[in-house]
Amino acid sequence: MTKKTSLALMLTTTMLVAGLAAGCGNNESRETVTQKLESSTTKSAEGSAKSSSDKPTYPRVLKDEMGNEVTLPAEPAKIFAPNLEDTLVALGVAPVVQWSSGSRPKMYLQAQLKDVPSIAFTGGLPPEPEGVMAHEPDLIILHNANHIESGVYDKYKMIAPTYVFKQANADLESSVRIVGDLLGKSAEAEKALQKYKEHVEAAKKELAPHIQGKKAAIIRFNGRGMFFIKYDFFSGYVLTNELGFLPSQLVSGGDIHVSLESLPNLDADYIFLINDAGTGDAFEKDLTESPVWKSMEAVKDGRAFKVEGDHWLSGGLIAHMKVIDDVKGLIAK
Repeated sequence: MTKKTSLALMLTTTMLVAGLAAGCGNNESRETVTQKLESSTTKSAEGSAKSSSDKPTYPRVLKDEMGNEVTLPAEPAKIFAPNLEDTLVALGVAPVVQWSSGSRPKMYLQAQLKDVPSIAFTGGLPPEPEGVMAHEPDLIILHNANHIESGVYDKYKMIAPTYVFKQANADLESSVRIVGDLLGKSAEAEKALQKYKEHVEAAKKELAPHIQGKKAAIIRFNGRGMFFIKYDFFSGYVLTNELGFLPSQLVSGGDIHVSLESLPNLDADYIFLINDAGTGDAFEKDLTESPVWKSMEAVKDGRAFKVEGDHWLSGGLIAHMKVIDDVKGLIAK
């Protein structure tokens, strides 16, 4: 209560009362989703869950990846982890509120999270503290260090214990284990990682005859233009580091912008196109109707594919497995 009280001094009485009322109204739907997620996780983990002696003891004090001390007075139950919902779902946990781009949340997770309210990061900016406080989280997890530099961490840590990653998507295996540890779900984290590894290995064997020695590139369209997806994160990481496509030299270069002038230099045997929520229609049309696009070998040979879904632009075990399934469906026909 002390941290929430101190934050409340910064907010108007009207905002605080309205926020708390909204938080109370959201509990039932979040608990319903949590029960649904945990039921499937419990079935798969039956007979091999951690014993009570393996569970963390509270209060618990630890440090996040940025060196900040985090004190957990009790096992977290109401989690706000924007951009880490994929990991929560993989562990059988529903967040108290989910990230939204301002227009929609991560659509590929909505079968599990359709009853969880969303909170808008309008223009990429995190919501103000009162908006987060309204959902009464008891743990906040921030996925990269930018939240410290922007001052968001200093505001959010007054609401609830707040853990900050340097960059959670840079090492997915590590971040899944850390979130599992924070939530007292290390056994579930290991099972989720094992399921993912098995999914990757099976796909690699199936796809090997089709992609061995082949290069792949991903082009993203949005309201600002056309861009290459690099191979460090998201679907770019999946194609090269997990499935075994070779990286394109052009994509690996410094410039992520795609132009019709540079397109003839694209050394890719397979090309995947992503239109970000339909915001890049004009740029996609400019590219796909251009003579230079139609003259490319990958296009003429039927090795250029339009892929749907925000899982291609997301990081997480579930997103990555969906990308893998898409590639199998397109290439290993």
